[in-house]
Amino acid sequence: MITKSDEKRDFNSIYEIINDASIAYKGIIPKDRWKEPYMSKNELEIQINEGVQFWNYEKNNEILGVMGIQFKNDVTLIRHAYVRTDSRQKGIGGKLLNHLVDMARTPVLIGTWKDASWAIRFYKKHGFKLLSDEEKNKLLKIYWTIPERQVETSIVLASQNWKNN
Repeated sequence: MITKSDEKRDFNSIYEIINDASIAYKGIIPKDRWKEPYMSKNELEIQINEGVQFWNYEKNNEILGVMGIQFKNDVTLIRHAYVRTDSRQKGIGGKLLNHLVDMARTPVLIGTWKDASWAIRFYKKHGFKLLSDEEKNKLLKIYWTIPERQVETSIVLASQNWKNN
């Protein structure tokens, strides 16, 4: 079942899932971008305060996956998509993604690490297209607040209704 997160009640579960699932990035993303925990509680609070709304996939009253959506002017961003390590490959991420895309009233953009081939395959399988480096560099600076090094090592995918600006 997919439910809107109550960030106060679910905060620790969201934090735990992000940091459990993000271990997949260890050794994949540049060493200078990796840290443990991958996302601190303070960083998670900042994301929520900046408008990221989390949605949960729950089974038997346990949150197995989380995904955030952020409405930014003329686009919708999918943020922080994570499924517990022991619940992967069961369709949870796809269900969350489809639910959030259905909520979007503007084109959807997703940023991820350039070397996270499994994440890129997942988004492409769900109809997203990889944007050029030039467009990626522009969009990451407009819609995300990330360091330049992360811009260099990331990619952006867009929904089918994205029109190059």
